[in-house]
Amino acid sequence: MPIKKKVPLGPGSFQRCHHLLLPATHTSLSSHCCQGDTMNKLELIQALKDSQNLTKTEAMKCVEIFFGEMAKALEKGDRVEIRGLCSFHIKTYDSYAGRNPRSGEKVVVKPKKLPFFKAGTELKKRVDR
Repeated sequence: MPIKKKVPLGPGSFQRCHHLLLPATHTSLSSHCCQGDTMNKLELIQALKDSQNLTKTEAMKCVEIFFGEMAKALEKGDRVEIRGLCSFHIKTYDSYAGRNPRSGEKVVVKPKKLPFFKAGTELKKRVDR
């Protein structure tokens, strides 16, 4: 079953079931599920702090290192794979002729590179419970 919500890359926010960021044995994070549909960076830091008995500074540093290293790898064009959870890769798009939706005028869309998220098999199974 496809995942209907997009998951942003980087230190912004995470979809519900954020406790999937750690192995299933870390069930204590499930008590930190946020009330809405997203979990922000501060909530992730708090969950890591509480579940691993870290100071807030230590937890913050762990989160910053984790996402910083992922971003560096993606900037270089490397693939990032977290077994059982997900992978990220860069998809390259060539330049193409497009249209401005307001005016209908033809425009040239510049080539670009975008990060893509692919859910792992274990994550798909856990979300589809």
